[in-house]
Amino acid sequence: MNRAIILVIDGFGVGAAPDADVFGDTGANTLAHIAEAWRQHHKTLLSLPNLASLGLAKSCEQNAGYAIELKEREHTRGAAGSAAEISSGKDTPSGHWEMTGVPVLFDWGYYPNQDNCFPKAFLDELIHRTSVPGILGGTHASGTDIIRDLGEEHVRTGRPICYTSADSVFQVAAHEKTFGLDRLYHFCETAREMLYQDNIGRVIARPFIGKHSADYARTGNRRDYSIEPPEETLLDQMVAEGLTVNGIGKISDIFAHRGISSSTKATGLKALIDESLRQIKEETDTSLIFTNLVNFDQDFGHRRDPLGYAEALIYFDSRLNEIMQAMRNDDLLLITSDHGCDPTWKGTEHTRECVPILAWHQGLKPIDIGIRDTFADTGQTLADWFGLKKLKYGQSFLQALS
Repeated sequence: MNRAIILVIDGFGVGAAPDADVFGDTGANTLAHIAEAWRQHHKTLLSLPNLASLGLAKSCEQNAGYAIELKEREHTRGAAGSAAEISSGKDTPSGHWEMTGVPVLFDWGYYPNQDNCFPKAFLDELIHRTSVPGILGGTHASGTDIIRDLGEEHVRTGRPICYTSADSVFQVAAHEKTFGLDRLYHFCETAREMLYQDNIGRVIARPFIGKHSADYARTGNRRDYSIEPPEETLLDQMVAEGLTVNGIGKISDIFAHRGISSSTKATGLKALIDESLRQIKEETDTSLIFTNLVNFDQDFGHRRDPLGYAEALIYFDSRLNEIMQAMRNDDLLLITSDHGCDPTWKGTEHTRECVPILAWHQGLKPIDIGIRDTFADTGQTLADWFGLKKLKYGQSFLQALS
């Protein structure tokens, strides 16, 4: 039975999308700017030999129109290209849903970029339903910054920290020990139920630990409460046809636990890759192994840390041969992303970029699949790979992989 593995490098763009100007992101390029920052700091070129062999430089240069500063450049195996996004936003659910055949063609609900950005009536009712003494924050903020600034007051008062970003999201930070995980999850579940009417894409529980602001750190017990995709995704179709979909990391949360046969959480890039590798080796009956590598976006993109991002890419690249050697002859590997998050860009938000599409199976010669019109081409290719009915959006590039 054919299997496929999708590794999503969360927040990994390869050049501004055609409509980047609408988002204020003209000139953004996650990979190119990381490589430039690495060269300037280390006085040497960024080395990603395995990703380069799959055509990463080609994927980026198709969009950027200029050579990027990678040590290895030759495309020697696999299919390489990139894809633009047709969804209306540049957020995680939109990117993942589109890559499985369901672009978001409606507008999410958003909060204004101002103090006290959440509606008073909503907060009053949420406070009443959850019996908390009030909330802190109520603004657009970086998650790590707001925990540092308000964490001690939160611990002292028991008031959860509520904040948002340019995405359609309501985020809640609370201390695992003093506030409690179950209480945080209940607070977020209540908010999720109330925010369907406002079309807010996600409510995210952001637990943290530590004794004071200097050592507060977020934990791996994050939970995302997402709206369900508005139509049947590739994952829904697979499960309906008796195929298995194993989500690793936050995949299950992104799809509101729909179209998922099993879900495995893991904390940190190494653990996510280890779990993916374990399933490739051991889960022989699994049809799709679908992993979100959140740390690129969460730890380095949003925190505007290009050198940390580069080091994470080097680590990921170092594990790729291990992954490819564990694959069977009839396995297909896809490496892509859900949006950009250029760590050199202004602000701390995602960037509207094309994303790479790197595909590989045993014996596949170097192929250029070009710039695709939509992330949904990935889902259409997988529908073709598994012999499923054609999805509503996207064009398959499976024939090029034969």
